[in-house]
Amino acid sequence: MSEHPPAVPPASSPINIVLFGETGVGKSSVVNLIAGQPIAKVSADVDGCTMSSTRYDIQVHSQSYTVYDTVGLEEPQMGVNGYYDAIEKAYKLIRSLGETGGIHLLLFCMRGGRITATTQSNYRLFHEFLCDKKVPIALIFTGLEREERMEDWWIRNQTNIKRYGIHSVGHACITAVQDPEDQEQVAKYDESRKTLLSLLQKCTANGTGLIMDTPSWLVMFLRRMATFLPRKRVPKQKDYTRVLTKRCGMEPDAAKRVASLIKSGER
Repeated sequence: MSEHPPAVPPASSPINIVLFGETGVGKSSVVNLIAGQPIAKVSADVDGCTMSSTRYDIQVHSQSYTVYDTVGLEEPQMGVNGYYDAIEKAYKLIRSLGETGGIHLLLFCMRGGRITATTQSNYRLFHEFLCDKKVPIALIFTGLEREERMEDWWIRNQTNIKRYGIHSVGHACITAVQDPEDQEQVAKYDESRKTLLSLLQKCTANGTGLIMDTPSWLVMFLRRMATFLPRKRVPKQKDYTRVLTKRCGMEPDAAKRVASLIKSGER
């Protein structure tokens, strides 16, 4: 009788995660922590445009994660050109996510520290503007290697974070610093990975992703995004039509309809 190799359980459908936060908060290190190996270059030169993203496909045991490391705002307001760039990048991101099961989770990465106006704007940009408050959001606090017990940082700061209107379905207090010569640091790194993977599992347990209806989502997103522009610089209808056709590749008639809906509902 011939022997057969043991059956390997099939990998589950990918979980799509949008990871966001300001430059320098450790998003690439978080990607590496999820993967358990260095797959994201921490110091790489990346496109600094708001909403640009780098995709990472990560397998953890039988679960597949697709993580989109996404650039957030650097200032509460943005210029017109940055606004157009963000439209293009967000449109491509939503199209890509819609083709692969939608968005399952937002991960907001922050350094343990004070909440700024930019922090609040990034929360609104992704949770409210991009996902219409329909996708769960979890918070990741990095840079906590000096804490004796990393979770203590959350205990001290959670009330203040909620006071700024930042709410979540879960959080993880972590360090992504590796120092093989420091046993305490090795232990904290291992603990951080377990904490992060447990958070991902808990927050995506239902396996349901949000798939946007692209035209109606665009109208909502562009109207809300315009609040980041100086009032005198809000684009005209023809400007929206041009951006949607030239940069997003929409058909002219569809772009005109979307642009008309945007302008008809502006404040």
